[in-house]
Amino acid sequence: MSTQLSSPVSSPLPNPLAQVEADIARACKQAGRERSSVTLIAVSKTFEADAITPVIVAGQRVFGENRVQEAKAKWPPLLAAHPSVSLHLIGPLQSNKAKEAVALFDAIHSVDRPSVCEALAKEIDRQQRAPELFVQLNTGEEPQKAGVAPAEADAFIASCRDTYGLTISGLMCIPPLDEPPAPHFALSAKIAARNGLKNLSMGMSADFAIAIQLGATHVRVGTAIFGAR
Repeated sequence: MSTQLSSPVSSPLPNPLAQVEADIARACKQAGRERSSVTLIAVSKTFEADAITPVIVAGQRVFGENRVQEAKAKWPPLLAAHPSVSLHLIGPLQSNKAKEAVALFDAIHSVDRPSVCEALAKEIDRQQRAPELFVQLNTGEEPQKAGVAPAEADAFIASCRDTYGLTISGLMCIPPLDEPPAPHFALSAKIAARNGLKNLSMGMSADFAIAIQLGATHVRVGTAIFGAR
């Protein structure tokens, strides 16, 4: 899904979103890619409806949240008022929140362990609703961060498919803050390619241009659109 500005001039917040769109378009052009090949996810975590609504009015249609409970508290009225909006869970998912996550989100970027796979498979079957699923990688193998280690990724993806019957759309990664992101993006792209996955959720406000050069199909941008939290 691609996101285009419908009328940036009329937006109450034209400049940040328009600038991000221009930067994405520039990165796509430099990479020899179509703008439509990259989905912009506006990360609205911690922001309330009064900050999100102008961004929707400006034409943005895909939003990302980190926590199921926060999203459940603020998004149902927004989605009712703007049914074309798509909501992505980009933060960790606890297995006991799978029911709510499947009901609310159109995509889940944080599939990373068997308990989550089992819970998602159960709810997808029960609700007959199938969000797009991404396996989260921990490319830096950071102990404090969720995600599957690169060496275990192939087996985990196979297990998602064969053991739990999940359709995996792509991979998501968040590189370590103190390391150059490019090697982590390149590794994610390599793992995706050998597992037949076409989608790559990688790149944030500071590094999405690099991510696009290395194959990102979804970039998660919050600060550059909404400002500092």
